[in-house]
Amino acid sequence: MNPNKVLWEKGDFTRIAETMRKSGEALVEKFGITKGLKVLDLGCGDGTTAIPEAKRGADVLGVDIAGNLVAAGNKRAKQLGLANCRFQEGDASDMQGVQDRSFDLLVSIFGAMFAPKPFDVAKEMVRVIRPGGRIIMGNWIPNDPTLVAQILKISSAFTPPPPEGFVSPMTWGVESSVTERFVAAGVPVEKLSFARDTFTFDCPGTPAEFVGRFKNYYGPTMNAFEAADKSGRVADLQRQLEDLFETQDKSACKDITSIPATFLRVTVTL
Repeated sequence: MNPNKVLWEKGDFTRIAETMRKSGEALVEKFGITKGLKVLDLGCGDGTTAIPEAKRGADVLGVDIAGNLVAAGNKRAKQLGLANCRFQEGDASDMQGVQDRSFDLLVSIFGAMFAPKPFDVAKEMVRVIRPGGRIIMGNWIPNDPTLVAQILKISSAFTPPPPEGFVSPMTWGVESSVTERFVAAGVPVEKLSFARDTFTFDCPGTPAEFVGRFKNYYGPTMNAFEAADKSGRVADLQRQLEDLFETQDKSACKDITSIPATFLRVTVTL
């Protein structure tokens, strides 16, 4: 079994995605979506950006390695009456069945960055885009002080070291690494641009309750708690995460948690 597939089918990421809807809509507004634009949303989950893209009239294909998230995305599209949005399983490092130069825009927000073989991922993304098209990625930044980078940093301290040859997904948040990968895929350096952007997680309930969503439904955090349980350090992990969420919560309401997270927005023009 593909370990990346196992990770993202673990738990139920839709419970995290529910807190990302508003920011997903706001981010898509920046993409210049026009009616009939052919969009591939890669590592799409249940459609945090794919659904808003389709609402703006794009013809959207969502591709994700997790079968449960693909099923959830198709269910959402059907419920919303979006016949122009469909989801299918696929691997970002080897998109079998997706034809060369068949999309105008590829979007991958916190998706393809988690796939193994990053140089293959960059080549695949370039392969499926038409001349004049674009690739837009959103990638978490290593050692960034905001939420997701810190969740992953804390979680990694409780889990066994990765296998030899493992390339951290956080390297997609380093401009030089991103440049190296796309240049190797044949993209001139001047065709890449970078910007810092913000994505806000909005969750009903307290910061501690929001931690519970990650503990119960987010694969990397679930793995960290399982490892911490074996070493008798669950309380330590719980405390570190609750401290993180409480200090980063910007909500003025006690019954809503709102936490911004900084990410690197990558734009590639082909």
